[in-house]
Amino acid sequence: MPGKLSNKFGTINIDDNVLAVIAGLSAMECYGLVGMASRNATDGLVELLKKEHLTKGVKVYTDDNRIIIDLYVIVQFGTKISVVANNIIEKVKYNIESLTGLIVEKVNINVQGVRVQK
Repeated sequence: MPGKLSNKFGTINIDDNVLAVIAGLSAMECYGLVGMASRNATDGLVELLKKEHLTKGVKVYTDDNRIIIDLYVIVQFGTKISVVANNIIEKVKYNIESLTGLIVEKVNINVQGVRVQK
């Protein structure tokens, strides 16, 4: 279900894919993040996604004005995971709220792996 904004002139529907792209690009700006991981990491194999496929590492749930975002990420070795996760949460929440006007209720970070960045 897309995010909705209503005013006296009408209704704006923002598709979940748009929110996923904003969240993915916002997360990639954060220090300590190597990249996004695929959501379906079966058999313990985690795939590092290229920039064109960032939305495969993002799941967006919308219900009226509530937005919940799940991000699947790979963190750089040697960085503090909790600090990187908090930076991602703040950046994603800020960008989605400022660009769309919708309110983000939760941003969940799922660390799928740790890699040495080249």
